[in-house]
Amino acid sequence: MDRVIRWGVLATGGIAASFTADLLAMEGAEVVAVGSRSDASAQAFAERFKIPRAYGSWAGLAGDADVDVVYVATPHSAHREAAGLCLEAGRDVLCEKAFTLNAGEAEELVQIARDRGRFLMEGMWTYCNPLILRMMELVRDGAIGEVRTVQADFGIQGPFGPDHRLRDPELGGGALLDLGVYPVSFAQLVLGEPDSVQAHALISEEGVDLNTGILLGWSGSGASALLSCSVTGSSPTTASITGTEGRIELPHGFFHPERFVLHRAGREPEEFALESGDLRGFAPEAAEVMRCLRAGEKESPLVPLDGSLAVMRTLDAVRDRIGVRYPREITPA
Repeated sequence: MDRVIRWGVLATGGIAASFTADLLAMEGAEVVAVGSRSDASAQAFAERFKIPRAYGSWAGLAGDADVDVVYVATPHSAHREAAGLCLEAGRDVLCEKAFTLNAGEAEELVQIARDRGRFLMEGMWTYCNPLILRMMELVRDGAIGEVRTVQADFGIQGPFGPDHRLRDPELGGGALLDLGVYPVSFAQLVLGEPDSVQAHALISEEGVDLNTGILLGWSGSGASALLSCSVTGSSPTTASITGTEGRIELPHGFFHPERFVLHRAGREPEEFALESGDLRGFAPEAAEVMRCLRAGEKESPLVPLDGSLAVMRTLDAVRDRIGVRYPREITPA
């Protein structure tokens, strides 16, 4: 149960570097290989992090039998291709969010993993954050009563030029899949998959969403979620959950919080914060993957595949409402 887990990293961009740095600081993790579409990029990344093997192709990394699990850190437009290649080669996979471009592609990945008995997990680090786990315990225990509303936003300051990846439909650009996936995932963590989806967006000349507002509804409980994402301005990037007996407020950076505040009627506000021994950054996510692999589990109870599929269905519904399509979608949304 304490065996070392050998990681491969597929892609060499900023998020791959951040994840690798966190892995190297963890006990029981070893980064043994990196793969890229170019030898030069793979070699430079390997030298930077002292990784023993570098491959100038995704297939080279996927075929390395010494790799237990591959972290896929490409743009989400390539997640279906990259993660599918690794799963079919017999590697377990942690795939960055958004899981894929659409629900159809995500369903294909899940089917490949289940058919081949491989582990697969979406890299939604929010779901593994120690404070988010504590928050959900409070919600389930009725600390704020019945949940009525969820609010969350994620906006970053532009402008981003037409040649930026966030404006490129070929790369699944726009605010929704890069940023909006966090508010949607947060709302569905609390309330599950919605029954109704409404959305409005500012669309760029290239055909991607620059600023999107989302209203989700749950008919059974009457609950709703008001969410937004933007690449045209820096928003508070906060979240709140309001119930019949109180509310929970998460400050800036709600998707990887270091503290939150519980408000209950007739009581002083209660602050919850990460403790000195809690894992931070990408470490909780990586630790959950390694726990699952050591236990022989094929998916994580913290980030279940059915939950990732449900989020993708909601993102598809939002895109349907705002009229955004991506040229590289393998399966039509």
